[in-house]
Amino acid sequence: MQINWPPEHCDALRECLANGMSFADSANAINALYDTTYSRNATIGRAKRMGLAALDRPKRLSKAPQQLSAPQIRKTVERAAEAKPEQPISERPERVKLRCIQIVPRHLHLIELEAGDCRYPYGGDADGEAITFCGHLQREGSSYCLGHFNLTRGPGTPSERAAIQVALRLVSAA
Repeated sequence: MQINWPPEHCDALRECLANGMSFADSANAINALYDTTYSRNATIGRAKRMGLAALDRPKRLSKAPQQLSAPQIRKTVERAAEAKPEQPISERPERVKLRCIQIVPRHLHLIELEAGDCRYPYGGDADGEAITFCGHLQREGSSYCLGHFNLTRGPGTPSERAAIQVALRLVSAA
């Protein structure tokens, strides 16, 4: 990565831009001529620092913009409307309640909890609703019992859980 541009490189950039070349083409030409490794962004930054306005350069379009006729536009709009069902903005999606199978909480209040009791909370969703806690024996190294630990974190080691998250991100990106 080169920070300082020699005067001959600046002159070459000025000449390339004057001939209507793009910043990427200018970078490639300068790199070929002087055996450098300037990027497109480097040429944009240098051109700005040199006071060369990009707006004054002639614009070249590689392709002519596609003209859509009225029936094509209507079909595109209709397909988009069919693909996405309308949902009122004011309504919130229904909240999913998680429940643990085969765990019957003891519903202890905070002051009733003892060392080693599960701290998984229940209630408190509505105004004035009391919050209680599971109260079963904690899993080693956690403040939750085994069932609530798996509910909140998922099974496996931290590296296994991280690998699952990466796989989920890859699948959602595809």
